Amino acid sequence: MNKSLRLSEKWFHRGLWLVALVFAGFLIGLGSTLVGDLPRVEQSIGLDDFIDPATAEPLRDKIRLAESAQRQAERELEQADLKLTAATQASGAARETFANWLATRQATAQPDQDAELIARTKALDALKAKESEARRDVAKERQAALDARQSGEQARLQLAALENDARARLDQENRRVELRVFGYRLALTLPLLVIAGWLFAKKRKSTWWPFVWGFIFFALFAFFVELVPYLPSYGGYVRYAVGIVVTVLVGRYAILALNRYLERQRMAEAQPDTVRRNELSYDTALARLAKGVCPGCERPVDMKNAQIDFCPHCGISLYDRCNGCQTRKSAFAKFCHACGISNPTSLTASPSNM
Repeated sequence: MNKSLRLSEKWFHRGLWLVALVFAGFLIGLGSTLVGDLPRVEQSIGLDDFIDPATAEPLRDKIRLAESAQRQAERELEQADLKLTAATQASGAARETFANWLATRQATAQPDQDAELIARTKALDALKAKESEARRDVAKERQAALDARQSGEQARLQLAALENDARARLDQENRRVELRVFGYRLALTLPLLVIAGWLFAKKRKSTWWPFVWGFIFFALFAFFVELVPYLPSYGGYVRYAVGIVVTVLVGRYAILALNRYLERQRMAEAQPDTVRRNELSYDTALARLAKGVCPGCERPVDMKNAQIDFCPHCGISLYDRCNGCQTRKSAFAKFCHACGISNPTSLTASPSNM
């Protein structure tokens, strides 16, 4: 902060910078919301938008039916496996019992047991038939499950081929949408940057400078920070290219401003001392003196050296004598610090007053 400003003026300047930052913060919040909502101007698209429903829906129905048939066949297969297990156990137990009974009959050789032999044989044949039927049921359900699985896999392969083709077209469309949305964002943020550049060049020292600087901060943040998450793979080229252009423009402006400043300084140093001091602002002169530089040419001067009354670089008067008490004082002071009388700062100290 300028050391020559009054205390209240310093706090007012700090408050105005706070206003600039708060204004920039609200603008950044609004800009962030707007930039984030820009994709909503485009219609949302998905994979199904690029698949022919007349071709895809029958395949999906076939897959659903195949999955349902496979689940049903698997449930029936579980039941058939249980029945086969029971039939196999019953048949095995009956064969073991029959074998034991047959061994006993052969040992006793009783002819009256021939009818029982026939009955046991028929019962064993019936159990064997049930076991065979259970095996056929198991094989049938396994075949049904296999048919359903193969039918579903075939439909899935056909549907996958459709989805792969649709996904390629979806990716192309997404890239086009991404390019359009990036164009929207660039069309929004780039003019803000241009306006900020104009405000910096023309209005940064105007009465409304807090709002000017707030807008400049907002425009720089919106383009170089807020736009970054939404840049496509090629968007970095745009950002860097614009950054180079902005840097060149700012650098050119600074170089021209420096040349104009140096030319003004050369012209000012050629003028008489009284004219030069009259053209200097009181606050500017005090600020430069506080920094240890000459108010006229802004070159370093040892202000603590009591022997230096004139700038050794440009010859402007730095210290003179009070008209009333002859005390050595700053040539730019409006009043003497020793006696308090008014001293016109345009008077050049004469050698007799040194």
